[in-house]
Amino acid sequence: MENLRGVLEKYGFRFKKQLGQNFLSDANLLRSVADGAGTDGKTVVEIGCGAGTLTRALAERAKKVYAFDVDTDLKPVLAETLSGLENVEVIFRDFLKIDLKAFEKEVGAYLVVANLPYYITTPLVGRLLDESESCTGFSVMVQEEVAERFCAKAGTPEYGAITAAIALRGEAHIVRRVPRTMFHPRPNVDSAVVRVDFQPGRLGEKSAEMYRKTVRCAFAGRRKTLENNLVNGFALSRERAKEILRKAGVEEKARGETLSPERFARLSDVLYDEIGGETL
Repeated sequence: MENLRGVLEKYGFRFKKQLGQNFLSDANLLRSVADGAGTDGKTVVEIGCGAGTLTRALAERAKKVYAFDVDTDLKPVLAETLSGLENVEVIFRDFLKIDLKAFEKEVGAYLVVANLPYYITTPLVGRLLDESESCTGFSVMVQEEVAERFCAKAGTPEYGAITAAIALRGEAHIVRRVPRTMFHPRPNVDSAVVRVDFQPGRLGEKSAEMYRKTVRCAFAGRRKTLENNLVNGFALSRERAKEILRKAGVEEKARGETLSPERFARLSDVLYDEIGGETL
């Protein structure tokens, strides 16, 4: 939508820095994001729809689009930019605060596709990973360094708890990089689109809950060894922590960032067998 600035000026819209509002208008980029997400004929949830430019591109492909935003000042803007689209429902609510189970019961299976406001990226992705039962994956535009973290390999500085948490549900890929010059107003950093397709049971873990708890424990003290984090996080004796690591085939002085998702799954399975009933 090349006249986006004109539409915003027409309704006296003012950007709110605290909401992380950086809009896109390049038609080719918007089509690329929508196509790269695999939205054809599917139900899509967009979080932070802004002026509706990506919403329109999604609606041209998807069966239904639920577009969330918290800024009610966008109502007249969206009424114009989404005019004529009957498969879009705009919801002025905070997605992080909705009753997710009730929403998913209503909409069924869905994809999340969004140009995410940077400040909600981690809590939003965390909620989809930990709580969603109907989400089949997500394709989100995020700060470039966050995208690198989502896709990082074990043993690299970027690898962390969010990387291992995503790996439980699917494999993250950077689909494309987006320079800051594509946004209005221009942010201080570049962005990238990350796609994750959820694959139930991909790591073969015995308990997803124990896997998540193991990952959180392992990164609770990033500079500490896994042994120390297990002692503190699971209230284990040092000898018991050493034994669990041995059974999982983990080196005694290993740290969390050295374990691949597959090795985290193995460690969580041993913890589940040894102390599962005591902690879950």
